[in-house]
Amino acid sequence: MSLTKSRLDAKGNATSSPRFMSRKDAILLRLLVFVPICLILHHLNAHPVLVFMMAGMAIVPLAAWIANFTEAISTHIGPTFGGLLNATFGNATEMIVSIVALQAGLIDVVKASLMGSMIANLLLGLGVALFLGGLSIRPHPDHSTTENMSTVARINASLLNLVVVFLLAPTAIEVTSVVLHLETTNEFSYIASALLLVSYLLMLFFSMRTHSHLYGLDEDAEPESYGSEARGMYSLKLHIGLLLGATIVLVFVSEVLVSSLSEAIATAGLTQLFTGVILIPIFAAAVEIITCGICGAKQKVNLASSVAIGSSLQIAMFVTPILVFAGLFMGEPMNLDFDNFTVLGLGIAILMTNSVRTDSRCNWLEGILLLMTYAMLATAFFLHPALGG
Repeated sequence: MSLTKSRLDAKGNATSSPRFMSRKDAILLRLLVFVPICLILHHLNAHPVLVFMMAGMAIVPLAAWIANFTEAISTHIGPTFGGLLNATFGNATEMIVSIVALQAGLIDVVKASLMGSMIANLLLGLGVALFLGGLSIRPHPDHSTTENMSTVARINASLLNLVVVFLLAPTAIEVTSVVLHLETTNEFSYIASALLLVSYLLMLFFSMRTHSHLYGLDEDAEPESYGSEARGMYSLKLHIGLLLGATIVLVFVSEVLVSSLSEAIATAGLTQLFTGVILIPIFAAAVEIITCGICGAKQKVNLASSVAIGSSLQIAMFVTPILVFAGLFMGEPMNLDFDNFTVLGLGIAILMTNSVRTDSRCNWLEGILLLMTYAMLATAFFLHPALGG
């Protein structure tokens, strides 16, 4: 199990094909009805808030199926390339939505949604997992397993701290400079983004090659998922075609979401900050949050922690730098100078995440603490007047 949001089975074993579709996949299949609904409403120029909500609901099943198809392809190409594929497509939804919004010039919303996705994963996703996982008592793990989990937790905490340092640096430069030109911030962001990408690649090399034994959790990060049992029913080419098809549909849905965003914000009286940090991530990160909840309910808290923290690290160290360089080539310069209050919110989320126990000895109260922190931040972002609507 890598530090990223990997959905590969730890042993890489395929199981027999099921006779029936799982309950989860049946629900995801039904949720696809929101895709044509949002496209039709957009074509009919329906109320922007309704279009925005329907597009957000359509993103949820598309993101889940992209994750399922990615997992299925990974079992065909082996654990190494499969892990890289999962690392690349792990946050495809956030990447696609952000690129579409960036192309529309909504840079502040893109920045807010990136930070909001990390906050949602750390506080909402992990909070639900710890709460559900702490409701019943688990057997204490053996010494070697405990030692490995402690090492991984320490590494994850250090990586999260590294993210905060990189995101705080532009603010520190701005506060300590009498005159600061935008070009200076942009140049710093390009160098810092390159360093983040290098750190991300080194993280993958560490977790999948040199120290893969530390991440050998014998658990499936997507319980009862499409890819866990039905992989043998479909060919590699079909899975690739389905992955590309779902990705293309997601692009169209993202365009509907973004096109209705500005009018929806103005109509509902919300701010861009609240919409970007809270509303959009709820749709984009729904798959991770649901996965963490399922893992927690099945007493797989270590795995839920890997999903939540890994997804947040991937957004910070891979998706964000890619968007910085994408903005450069698209003529929509994006830098790492995030809203100060948003960076503070992420810092609080990381502080709380690093303060709770995410191993087999967790308890439900720690999950409540994370959920309460998320509720507090959501209230603060709702009342904050920054980036006014």
